[in-house]
Amino acid sequence: MSADTLVLILVATVAAGVPLIFAALGELIVEKSGVLNLGVEGMMIVGAISGFMVAAESGSLWLGVLAGAFAGMLMALVFAFLTLSLMANQVASGLALTIFGIGLSAYMGQAYNSVALDGLKAIQIPLLSDLPVVGKLLFGYDPLVYLALLMYPLLVWFLYYSRGGLILRAIGESPSSAHALGYPVIKIRYLAVLFGGAMAGIGGAYLSLAYTPLWSEGMTAGRGWIALALVVFATWRPGRVLLGAFLFGGVTIAQFHVQGMGVEIPSQFLSMLPYLATITVLVLISRNAATIRLNAPASLGQAFHNEVH
Repeated sequence: MSADTLVLILVATVAAGVPLIFAALGELIVEKSGVLNLGVEGMMIVGAISGFMVAAESGSLWLGVLAGAFAGMLMALVFAFLTLSLMANQVASGLALTIFGIGLSAYMGQAYNSVALDGLKAIQIPLLSDLPVVGKLLFGYDPLVYLALLMYPLLVWFLYYSRGGLILRAIGESPSSAHALGYPVIKIRYLAVLFGGAMAGIGGAYLSLAYTPLWSEGMTAGRGWIALALVVFATWRPGRVLLGAFLFGGVTIAQFHVQGMGVEIPSQFLSMLPYLATITVLVLISRNAATIRLNAPASLGQAFHNEVH
């Protein structure tokens, strides 16, 4: 394998991991607040079609990105109202959100199936982008890739070095204690869920505006579920989320290069690889229940009833 081919594989791996980074880091914040939102897939797919529609009609890709984030937040707001205000079951509500999002996106996207866009272009940095190997590997991406990478240090700082992050984690561990100290548990959980929705929406918009700049029904292809698995795989730590996203991105890209190398493996099996990897990782992690108990927020998935509205 030549150096150029290896660089192309690495660049493609990074691009494939970007929607997972957005969705998984957003879900990490949601779960750190004690809320379990299984509707990531639904928020991503609605963000994808909303961003594509706005970009196609307005001619502005960045308006499309904002529309994707806003659509994800609207979906998240529905989930938050059901689970935080009406105390609906979080698991059932998240599953319903995904089913609703998949159906809504298919309906919204009927008129855009044959439309293609000139997607987000890589940033060209004079001299640096032209460097051999390093130029393509470090300076050959579109702005959303750099935004996804920037979100990692920002969220690490927020979670572990800011007062807001401390309050968020306290609410995830013991909402009753946080409420007794005067913190608005429901309000903070609302904000966390909305942030997670915006991140999932941006992840979806990245798929339809940069990764493959067109609309295709079901184009998220289970990435929302992989993002959920990534949070568990990472034991709720941002650094491991980043690593896991690139790992699963690499598995996704590997299937295409294995086919191109002439390896005689059924294409259906290769298409299964990302999902087989997800299941394998979850099974391995689940074997050690102590790891889950020690790292998962103590109140994850539990409704909070004590606050008076």
